Amino acid sequence: MILEMKVPSPGESIKEVEIATWLVQDGDYVEKDQAIAEVDSDKATLELPAEASGIITLKAEEGDAVAVGAVVCLIDTSAAKPSGSTPAPAAAPVVEAPKAAPVPVAAAPAATYATGTPSPAAKKILDEKNITPATVSGTGKGGRITKDDAVNATPSMGTPTGGSRGSERTKLSMLRRKVAERLVAAKNETAMLTTFNEVNMTPINTLRNEFKDAFKAKHGGIGLGYMSFFTKAVTRALALYPDVNSMMDGDYKIAYDFCDISIAVSGPKGLMVPVVRNAENLTFRGVESDIKRLAIKARDGQITVDDMTGGTFTITNGGVFGSMLSTPIINPPQSGILGMHNIIERPIAVNGKVEIHPMMYVALSYDHRIVDGRESVGFLVAVKEALENPVELLCDGNPKKAFEL
Repeated sequence: MILEMKVPSPGESIKEVEIATWLVQDGDYVEKDQAIAEVDSDKATLELPAEASGIITLKAEEGDAVAVGAVVCLIDTSAAKPSGSTPAPAAAPVVEAPKAAPVPVAAAPAATYATGTPSPAAKKILDEKNITPATVSGTGKGGRITKDDAVNATPSMGTPTGGSRGSERTKLSMLRRKVAERLVAAKNETAMLTTFNEVNMTPINTLRNEFKDAFKAKHGGIGLGYMSFFTKAVTRALALYPDVNSMMDGDYKIAYDFCDISIAVSGPKGLMVPVVRNAENLTFRGVESDIKRLAIKARDGQITVDDMTGGTFTITNGGVFGSMLSTPIINPPQSGILGMHNIIERPIAVNGKVEIHPMMYVALSYDHRIVDGRESVGFLVAVKEALENPVELLCDGNPKKAFEL
């Protein structure tokens, strides 16, 4: 029986996928549920499992765009599983080609005491040009460097080394093309502005140093990282400035009474933005657990379309790669994105005295069509206040209770 295997729908809004890589060859025997291909959609890269066991016949090439529901391969389910591999044919004996006769090479002219030696006039000119005589070919008798040779000599700009100058043209994946399309659209279709502030990370570092070991031991190896503090600070600020948690829909504004926070993570297939749902209701343990779960799925290529659908606000952390300052691009149709950066010890004024503290620049890019300057600046200041006073504003004065210890 010949089974026609069709492309399943990865998600409601996806109409086609692209064959990224075939994991089997035409004519191979495949087992049921064996991954036979990786397919790209505009939201994720997914594995395509075989629907039955049998001999496979591929009906699409790598790089082909295939509509959802179209036949991508055939599986002959009546074919028997091969009992073993066929031995490779013996290699043909190698016949040594006859050697070519050596080509005579003209002998180079013999060097003399004059070879490479400048005349007095030539030496003066070369010294003025700061040119080494060894880099100049002499045309005089016996290879002597003449005055004309020195006048015409130019300083060496280096000699090509014969190193690699190759190039490679590869097609971007459908996911990467979609990311590029959305980023360009965000720049062209929104009135994007960025406002900046800086955060003294000493209070958070103090809290983490005091409780991170107990937190990890109590919650099964889940770490107390910076992302839970930032996520909780963001959900608090979004409640104070709800316009930042809304988005444009034509002539209308859609406001949300929940905070679905998109967290930008780097995966093997590029940038992924999975969503932490109802982050406003999560504890520190809940945020850290959900972020860890989504990061592992992204790293292992198991992220799904549903994991990345939605989101009302985005947090991106360029600091893990060493970025000191950036202007993050809005993740449309959202109206705001918070950029975190690296933490650097810097001198700051505290109560009239200079002190060294770990400082982080933070940036809020926002859509000015829906978010005014007062709301954007107020939002970022609220984030800063919460991060610099986490015990009162994020832990309700009781860190042990907030960390569920």
